[in-house]
Amino acid sequence: MALKEKNINKILVIVGPTSSGKSDLAVQLAKKFNGEIISADSRQVYKGMNIGTGKITKKEMLGIPHHLLDVASPKKRFTVTQYVKKAEKVIKEIQKKGKLPIICGGTGFYIQALIDGITIPEVKPDWILRKKLEKKTAEQLFSKLKKLDPQRAKNIDKNNKRRLIRAIEIVLKTKKPIPLLKKWKKYNVLILGIKTEKTELDKKIKNRLLKRLDQGMINEVKKIRKSGLSWKRIEEFGLEYRMVAFYLQNKINYEEMIEKLGKEIQQYSKRQMTWFKKDKRIVWVENKKTAELLIKKFIY
Repeated sequence: MALKEKNINKILVIVGPTSSGKSDLAVQLAKKFNGEIISADSRQVYKGMNIGTGKITKKEMLGIPHHLLDVASPKKRFTVTQYVKKAEKVIKEIQKKGKLPIICGGTGFYIQALIDGITIPEVKPDWILRKKLEKKTAEQLFSKLKKLDPQRAKNIDKNNKRRLIRAIEIVLKTKKPIPLLKKWKKYNVLILGIKTEKTELDKKIKNRLLKRLDQGMINEVKKIRKSGLSWKRIEEFGLEYRMVAFYLQNKINYEEMIEKLGKEIQQYSKRQMTWFKKDKRIVWVENKKTAELLIKKFIY
């Protein structure tokens, strides 16, 4: 069923922490409401990074078109500005077909930049500054960013030196924090968040980590390394990639890798929730039935 003309600018957004089941829910809702899915994940844009990012498989897509997966080489930087440009183009294409665009992902900064029109300053790299910041630890960089821009610090991987350095660079060069939401009516959106109890989510995180290791996550990192990426670049992707890279360089053993990774993913999920809870537009749902009722009211 095509969307009515008056509903043509409506967009559904599915958010939630890692391992909460966003992708599965988005597919089920896309099937019911004639939608296509646009990924909002800062790592799933990269080719060859499938297991470690939890990228949905062709089989799991159930025939639903998915966009903004595998659109960039991991050898090159992919920015939020690039994401917004590509996503806006895809949204128009989906709407032209009379279908419902469904944004699905856990990168809150990407989602808000898209639906609220945040403009990220075009700041050229300052290599002298970067070299100076490179000497600092991730902990020192995160502490610096918190002082410079507390808002941005709330939704950044505090162990990802590349992102921390870039965020600090933008703030120092523009002499002001990364712009807050403009709140102009860019799209008519319904944002649904997946509500999950912490104990249940922690269990899902642990099970999914073990599943990814069984699926060959370590071999995936070896393959990325063989394709020409430096260890430093692989570590920049954070979480699974950083810890597996440490393990493959004999910096930690297998047991340490699993233990540290489990804790880091849990901490990351907390940061995601901190970010999402700030957005009072999000309606938190516990099941598909509730989501379907809300969507029906929204689009029909």
